[in-house]
Amino acid sequence: MTTDPVPRQEPPALGRGLLFLMATATGLSVAGNYFAQPLLDLIGRDLQVGSTLAGLVVTAAQAGYALGLILLVPLGDVTDRRRLSVRLFMATAAFLALTAAAPNGPVLLAGTVLTALASVGAQVVVPYAAGLAAPEERGRVVGVVMSGILLGGLLARTASGALSELGGWRTIYWVNALLMAGMAVLLHRRLPRLPAGTGTAGMSYPTLLRSTVALLRDEPVLRRRSALGALSLASYSVQLTALTFLLARPPYGWSESAIGLFGLVGAVGVVTMTFAGRLNDRGHVQAVTGAGVVLLTGSWVVLGVAGESLPWLVAGIVGLNVAQQAVLNSNQAVVYAIRPDARNRINSAFMTSFFAGGAAGSALTSVVWARGGWPAVSALGAVLAGGTVVLWVAERVSAARGVRGAGQGTAAGRAPQPDGGPAPRSDPDAAPRSAAERAPAGAAPAVTRPGTGAGSRP
Repeated sequence: MTTDPVPRQEPPALGRGLLFLMATATGLSVAGNYFAQPLLDLIGRDLQVGSTLAGLVVTAAQAGYALGLILLVPLGDVTDRRRLSVRLFMATAAFLALTAAAPNGPVLLAGTVLTALASVGAQVVVPYAAGLAAPEERGRVVGVVMSGILLGGLLARTASGALSELGGWRTIYWVNALLMAGMAVLLHRRLPRLPAGTGTAGMSYPTLLRSTVALLRDEPVLRRRSALGALSLASYSVQLTALTFLLARPPYGWSESAIGLFGLVGAVGVVTMTFAGRLNDRGHVQAVTGAGVVLLTGSWVVLGVAGESLPWLVAGIVGLNVAQQAVLNSNQAVVYAIRPDARNRINSAFMTSFFAGGAAGSALTSVVWARGGWPAVSALGAVLAGGTVVLWVAERVSAARGVRGAGQGTAAGRAPQPDGGPAPRSDPDAAPRSAAERAPAGAAPAVTRPGTGAGSRP
């Protein structure tokens, strides 16, 4: 006598209100890492510290965020994700208040590092949303939540500059501390429980961190997509760093506030995120990646010849933003489908590689600008973008060989195995259309939500 397996409980449906709350929360969480950038001079004068120490605030934020990605985000695979998210948001609020009350430079740096460390709660919420979403709408959901992160980074500089004129540089930190505390309360009330998978029960913290590194070693799709993401952000960061140098000198000669407002052109990426997500959900993830990397490279060609032409400069920057967000969203659509039970560790590995690429791109830009100006940094950006094209083409060639190998294996009487068997999958980088495609052997099949199966409208 056999017993039917107990169906796995599906998480509650993700409504528009909850999705908007999660996107807003992620935006507020990451915003605190960008407040100081236009305020360094004010902070230096108020705390009576030199420009070198004031400038370290930006570096401190980057270092703290990187540590959080490595040390905290993987915890989402072994703990209650709602509790983890709420605690990180409350910690961010507390550390923002510490930064706002800083009496001197060392306390300011400590507050900045701790704020950035806890702000990776945003990167816990992103895979949280992916886990709540139905497979056929996961790309759109991730795109919406990531749009919140994008807007948070873009609007943070503008908001901090505006509020500093009303009440000094500390004002924006106090305001965001209150908003983050409020968000923590709302998330506690609205987020459904999404406990960790049974496969990670009892895993120690050191083992958890080692398993994150092991995922990069064992999952070739994650390695390829992490490398592609790192190169794409490196290329994009070239523009972010060099644009300030270009616009501050003749023939532009813009003020800092004007340069900051010009950066809002990047908001076009918000539209791209959601559109790319819908295309990914329809099975066009590879086309989105390919179009993104080609557009990324072509945009640098436009920027290279733009020079003193503002319209061409705007066109190139819009192209870069559209391309970068398309590549990022398609990368996430692929990597989040690899191992749903390890989604937070996968996000940790992917995002750490992603931001490491961005930091490398910014560092290279400073050196290259000093030696060759805008033409040289345009060439650097194009070379890095060209690297993403090479990686994508190599990925497609590998997938094509897998298709041929699977066909030969079937002809010889060996059925291809989709998840690590003798014959490779037809497309190892395609996002699975359902959670059942990645279910471990012997696991009960996932229960499809009513009204969300194939052919139904969400």
